[in-house]
Amino acid sequence: MPHFVYKGRDRQGRPVTGRLEAASADAVAGELQNSGIVPVEIRETGAPSTATGLWARLRERPPGLVDRIQFARQLHTLLKAGVPIIRALQGLADNLDNPAFARILREVVRELESGHDLAMALSHHPRIFDDLFVSLVRVGEQTGRLDDALLRLSFYLEREKDTRDRIKSALRYPLFVISAIVVAMIIINLFVIPTFAAVFEKFHAELPWQTRLLLAVSNFMIAWKWWLLGGTALAMAGLRQYVKTPQGRLLWDRFKLRLPLVGRILHETLLARFASAFAMTLRSGVPLLQGITVVSRAVDNTWVERHILDMRGGIELGESLTRTAAATGMFTPLVLQMIAVGEETGAVDEMLENVAEFYDREVDYQLKNLSSAIEPILIIVIGVMVLILALGVFLPMWDLAQVVKGPQ
Repeated sequence: MPHFVYKGRDRQGRPVTGRLEAASADAVAGELQNSGIVPVEIRETGAPSTATGLWARLRERPPGLVDRIQFARQLHTLLKAGVPIIRALQGLADNLDNPAFARILREVVRELESGHDLAMALSHHPRIFDDLFVSLVRVGEQTGRLDDALLRLSFYLEREKDTRDRIKSALRYPLFVISAIVVAMIIINLFVIPTFAAVFEKFHAELPWQTRLLLAVSNFMIAWKWWLLGGTALAMAGLRQYVKTPQGRLLWDRFKLRLPLVGRILHETLLARFASAFAMTLRSGVPLLQGITVVSRAVDNTWVERHILDMRGGIELGESLTRTAAATGMFTPLVLQMIAVGEETGAVDEMLENVAEFYDREVDYQLKNLSSAIEPILIIVIGVMVLILALGVFLPMWDLAQVVKGPQ
């Protein structure tokens, strides 16, 4: 299909340029006019070369959480101002800095022009717009309050981004220290200890067990370094592939929740995410059973997702939300108590929002203290390493110095 570059002006008279793929120049003009753009010039151009297009695709940054937040915010503002949705989406696509996201929005526009609703068009891009996003957009379209649904989504995504940023910031220091320790051990065993080994060998001195242990580890790493490197790479690749399988993902998500120190933080983060997403779906008018299914996928943990889906089976049998939540064993007494109060007062969404705010504060507090909790462990590990190296290297050097010095 031919490619066209165009110049035009929007309803405010601002210049607009871009590239479209269409059957003819008339089709391009029609598409521009439907988007609220008056075409000034339409010129056919050659399609990008395969190599150039492939390289451009490889360099593109996939749309992320920040892109979705900006999209929800900007689309909410445009719709609230009365801008038609097709024109709003086309305008967003023309002004995006992310080419991959702009291309997706143009595909959404074409689907809207062919008669699909926005939720259906967004559902064709599940890697960008998850079930929660699509479900709230669908409810917003059905109730005529799409702008409010997008505003709720933007608030939810901003909270999600804030939580992720705090976790990354808290884990950055211990991960850096652990990585530095691993690199230091590799360098010491491959380069430092062999140098001392050559010195010890010249004097044929009897070495203490600490030194013999260090030399044995160093010789093993030197002799098998390529096998160790290849085996580590294969093990990591195999682990990544196994985690992508349903059973592997389930076990990995369960393992993360049982990690010392970090597991509790992850569990409370998931509880906050569940409460926030569930409250948002209830306030937006999503049916209860559909909301449970959507929220189970929004928590981004297969182990927790399975337990949340178990709630749906109990509710379908006529049990209360509190009873089904308690049967899963995943929720703390606080969550169960708030859900029970919400069911009695008819304000489950408000109670869940309070739960989300409480656990957000708890996670924030624990993240601030995570470094101070991990530091003693790291200090002990580093101290043990230094002690072994000191005993293994400096004790025989002391003995050698005594031999060289001779009897007094």
